[in-house]
Amino acid sequence: MNLSRRIVFVFWRNMVSYKRFVMTTFLASLVQPLFYLITFGIGMGAYIGYFGGRPYLYFLVPGVLVTSVMMSASFECMYGTFVKMAHEKLYDALIATPVSAEDAVAGDIAWGAFRGLVSGSLMMIVAILMGILPVSPASVLLLVLLMVFVGILFGSLAMVVTSFAPNFDFFNYYSELVLTPMLFFSGVFFPLDKFPPWMKTLSQFMPLTHAVAVSRAIFNGEYSRGLILNFAVILGLGGAAFLFGVQRMKKRLIK
Repeated sequence: MNLSRRIVFVFWRNMVSYKRFVMTTFLASLVQPLFYLITFGIGMGAYIGYFGGRPYLYFLVPGVLVTSVMMSASFECMYGTFVKMAHEKLYDALIATPVSAEDAVAGDIAWGAFRGLVSGSLMMIVAILMGILPVSPASVLLLVLLMVFVGILFGSLAMVVTSFAPNFDFFNYYSELVLTPMLFFSGVFFPLDKFPPWMKTLSQFMPLTHAVAVSRAIFNGEYSRGLILNFAVILGLGGAAFLFGVQRMKKRLIK
């Protein structure tokens, strides 16, 4: 694979372009996760009360953090990438320079991961302002690192989808049939041990399940050996999706 330091130039180009829409995208990144925190965390939390000896928000917030990363990275590498590829013809311009097709795609995945990190960090700030604090300052740094890996994972998966997409409508299949089920069946809002056995088995094939498990363990300082498998899935699937997504997009860009 022909990757080089020019990935940084692609990332920086996106950063410069992003400055024009920074307030709009910041607000958009906050709306849906904040909606979950208010409706589920405060509304439902008032009925649930303490959950595992702590307020329900301590269960909810870690899942919402990685969910916001998933959504932002996915939509950036689907809709954002498709606009640049099919409408702005930006990829055609990039690969006419010393930037390779692999550099251009990898730079966009890195950008999608950064957008996810921004969304997740904003949600963590909101949670802290609400008094929902990670167990230690070191946990904050570990959560930031986790959000980077989760952003790369879902940005890469979204790039694979984009490499097959003939139009914008194609993304509805991935959004409605993959992202939405993961949102509700990965332990974000409710513990998985209350689901039927077949659902618990199915949830283990959802990458968000593993991201939520690691996020919740870091946030609450409750570590176990099983987290090694969870983190291995995030790294392994993320690496495979990255390589496949870059190769698939290269074939689409260079015909």
